[in-house]
Amino acid sequence: MRVLIVEDDAAVSYWIGAKLGGSGHSCRFAGDGEDALRLLREEAFDVVVLDRMLPKLDGMEVLRRLQGTRHPPVLVLSALDETTERVAGLRAGADDYLGKPFDFAELLVRLEHLATRRAVLAGAGDVLEVADLVMDVTRRQVTRRGVPIELTDKEFKLLHILMSNPGRTVTRSMLLEKAWGYGFNPPTNLVEVHVFKLRAKIDKDFDPPLLKTVRAIGYVLG
Repeated sequence: MRVLIVEDDAAVSYWIGAKLGGSGHSCRFAGDGEDALRLLREEAFDVVVLDRMLPKLDGMEVLRRLQGTRHPPVLVLSALDETTERVAGLRAGADDYLGKPFDFAELLVRLEHLATRRAVLAGAGDVLEVADLVMDVTRRQVTRRGVPIELTDKEFKLLHILMSNPGRTVTRSMLLEKAWGYGFNPPTNLVEVHVFKLRAKIDKDFDPPLLKTVRAIGYVLG
């Protein structure tokens, strides 16, 4: 799981990140609402942990600005734990709400449930489109400009992950986790080899190229 932690208290942010890292997950951090929105536009995440009281843009405003956009599920983690505050957060667009103080085991389970539910919904009969590249998930068909593209199972999985996060950087570790089930980053060129083959199929005979490498980080489609 790749988690974006949006929290202005550095000690709390570091503690959550360390605990998630120890559970095999990777994290990025944002200390204010504006930085959180920027990262969500630029990078791919499975789930977001969002504090409500933030500099620049508070958590409620972040939720409002995410409405109507494609974004990962959001769990609000806040000291504002009254019933009215929970209801307000959920109505603003949060997928879950957990009050502070909290038990890490409960936070982890809630995040895993949100990420799993998102993965199931993403693979349930939808058609993904990025520019002139189209994926019919149910029929397991991929075309570009109407031309069928034959992919192996692993190439299809990689492309599905990339097309589910158009315009966002998908890290190498995220691809390893989702396509191969690795909870760690092994010293292998497994991802690079498969991406090279995938790029040859979706970009070689078409223009402009869609699959780009973000050096030392991962890949972006779009």
